[in-house]
Amino acid sequence: MENSGCQHSAPQQNDVLLNQKIGRIAHTFVVMSGKGGVGKSTVAVNLAISLSMHGLKIGLLDVDIHGPSVPKMLGLSAERLRFTGEEIMPIDIFENLKVISMGFMLQGYADAVILRGPMKSNLIRQFLENVAWGDLDCLVIDCPPGTGDEPLSIAQMLNTKTSSAVIVTTPQQMATIDVEKSISFCKKLDLPISGIIENMSGFVCPHCHKETDIFSTGGGQELAARFKTNFLGSIPLDPDVVKSGDAERPYLQSFPGTETTARFDRIVEQLYSLHLNSMADLSCNTDVCMPFLKESIMRFAVPTNDRKLCAHFGHCAEFAILDVENNVIVTESYISPPPHEPGLLPGWLHERGVNRIIAGGMGQRAQQLFAEKNVDVTTGAMGECPREVVENYLNGTLATGANTCDH
Repeated sequence: MENSGCQHSAPQQNDVLLNQKIGRIAHTFVVMSGKGGVGKSTVAVNLAISLSMHGLKIGLLDVDIHGPSVPKMLGLSAERLRFTGEEIMPIDIFENLKVISMGFMLQGYADAVILRGPMKSNLIRQFLENVAWGDLDCLVIDCPPGTGDEPLSIAQMLNTKTSSAVIVTTPQQMATIDVEKSISFCKKLDLPISGIIENMSGFVCPHCHKETDIFSTGGGQELAARFKTNFLGSIPLDPDVVKSGDAERPYLQSFPGTETTARFDRIVEQLYSLHLNSMADLSCNTDVCMPFLKESIMRFAVPTNDRKLCAHFGHCAEFAILDVENNVIVTESYISPPPHEPGLLPGWLHERGVNRIIAGGMGQRAQQLFAEKNVDVTTGAMGECPREVVENYLNGTLATGANTCDH
């Protein structure tokens, strides 16, 4: 393949048009990894499907120019780019999911894409600027591995106030070493990081469906803790994920009742919670979309410093957010609060679906505001690890003392 650029429409270096298109997207998730073979495209595709199945309008952009795999995973291998006037038309796969990929420009799987950096950047710009995305609640971008031309172009073109990276790793140390480079990449380019997903965290037996750790464990969690970012969750190595991809059938549609599907849903719940402010003007019905959380889920917030329970609710460095279903903690993440203002945090946490607070100390005014929003508050909590604090609360063994901020 000599030239893989869009022949129908030349690149338009028009920042006004680019910004107009990006301005119609509430939030963009850039799925990336410093390591190849970690299942990044699988994660990107299934995150996009899960978001769309929750009623959000989603775009999925595959910028893995030299190895596009999204079309095959979605059963779109026979599709080709279509145009209306000067606009590229995305492929509608579900009611709420639109897709664009370099794969739609190729004649077959063996067709090689031979492009240098500037041409790749122009092509990516076209995929953002000249595609008829319309209004989207989220755009999910699947990047190739590494920190080269494609992720660099994406990071420079997007509005970092409404964009963030989702970084994918596997448990092995060899993978996490390379993934650290992606974290450094994001920090240097001021691209916020939503969190880390550990893929292939354990093997799901196709017979008994039991999950077994066959690799080293905790790589993603340890990486998230070391760089003080959110651990969004772990996805097991499920043979059905491989089968569905080879058969060109989206996994989440083919296996809706599995634990793997539930893991993707929990990750999506966290992403929604983390970016509620930037997604406040969703085009979908907010009564339906807001919370993704099931009524049976309790969402706890624990104020922390250095990821340990802190004494002063209003002056913490981060809140640990823990979701509990059927008395079991199913997700744990950390979010930084906005600059401290009297009376701000109760509303801010309530908007993120929090319905339980455990704190060392809290002022009377904050307690009153939480009570008005039907958020249960426990003060005087003792302990360090937020997870253990919540587990003790659930077990009825949480030790409490005086409210250290009773004023």
